[in-house]
Amino acid sequence: MKKLSLFFIGLLLIPSLFLTSCDRGDDLIDSEATPAFTLMKDYLVSNNLDINNILAGPGDAIKFVVGEPAETDLNAFLSKYYIIDIRSSASYGDGHIQGAKNVAFTDILTEAPKAESKPILVVCYTGQTACYATALLRLYGYSNTQALKWGMSGWNSATAGPWNSNIGSPAAGNSNWSYSTAPPNLVFSDPIITSFSTDGSQILKERVEQVVADGFKTVSGGDVLASPNNYFVNNYFGEADYNAFGHITNAYRIKETLLLSTNGYQSLDPSSNAKIATYCYTGQTSAVLTAYLRVLGYDAYSITFGMNGLYNSNNAWVSNKWSASVSKNLPLVN
Repeated sequence: MKKLSLFFIGLLLIPSLFLTSCDRGDDLIDSEATPAFTLMKDYLVSNNLDINNILAGPGDAIKFVVGEPAETDLNAFLSKYYIIDIRSSASYGDGHIQGAKNVAFTDILTEAPKAESKPILVVCYTGQTACYATALLRLYGYSNTQALKWGMSGWNSATAGPWNSNIGSPAAGNSNWSYSTAPPNLVFSDPIITSFSTDGSQILKERVEQVVADGFKTVSGGDVLASPNNYFVNNYFGEADYNAFGHITNAYRIKETLLLSTNGYQSLDPSSNAKIATYCYTGQTSAVLTAYLRVLGYDAYSITFGMNGLYNSNNAWVSNKWSASVSKNLPLVN
């Protein structure tokens, strides 16, 4: 009788042992699986989608922004591009570029196929959101996409309000504006992203779609200047400009090395409590970088209006400085 009881107990234990064995096996497989980030990173590098190629254009060196045309070149300009205007319907109705399609930012990925063989030009108020959209469209497969530099503010003085009203110099005389040398860059681990897919291209697609759905992530220069310790600040200037123009206190300078192929991206902090705030001169390059970094899994933000919003009156620089004279008077339709 005792032997029979032990026999039945053994039968009852077999399923639990089997399940335990399976659980351990799954854990082992999961622990040895290639991280989703690595799969996506390898795909990006092998398909010429590293950060420098998104900024300059894969293969054909098409820069991510294009300036407004001369009036004599207007017709050729208009016929060349499939123009997507991502401003509000009210602003679009007040005046837009001839032929431009009014599309919500969240719909850019479904609108892009309608361009067919035409290059895509994305237009917004200042060029910043358009640059964010351009980076995401390029990562999604629309490599021949550009943003209109300065946005509608540069197209016509009647639509220049967003730039005219947002330049400033809160950094002048501010204790958190420094002229010290850049701190040495640190080395961090990779960001962690999740996906059920093991295909790098599919993971990238998922990430881009999520970043589009989340919208443009920004922070004002004044907020970062007031509390720089709340951010991981990345100054995207050349070394000479970093020292000559000054910079937010303790801002890292991660530019030339910011690549996947050389692991330079590991100079950025991927932790969930590290808000990476990048700034450039106009907020347009930093918008591209921010979109890219968010796809990689960083909690990244673009400092709006860049140096123009931080220290427009700084006499050490001229290039990419906004003034009302930047606006052209190209035609608007409504």
